[in-house]
Amino acid sequence: MDWIEKNNRLETEVEFKDFKQAFAFMTAVALKAEQMKHHPEWSNVYNKVKIALTTHDDGNVIGPKDRKLAKCISEIYLNFNT
Repeated sequence: MDWIEKNNRLETEVEFKDFKQAFAFMTAVALKAEQMKHHPEWSNVYNKVKIALTTHDDGNVIGPKDRKLAKCISEIYLNFNT
């Protein structure tokens, strides 16, 4: 999973075998994001999930919360692809 810094956001796009797996990934990310009280901007079309992270409270910049959540999301993604 590769994250790029673009327009003051960390962005990535991942692909799964089908919608069910993509949605399960999003559910796992949602639970972690809620626990961290930091939520992604994202979209899903069938088996693809696009994610963007930025800290709105700090003026829409990439902050420590974004990097921490990106790391957690990457770990969740690895669990779906091992």
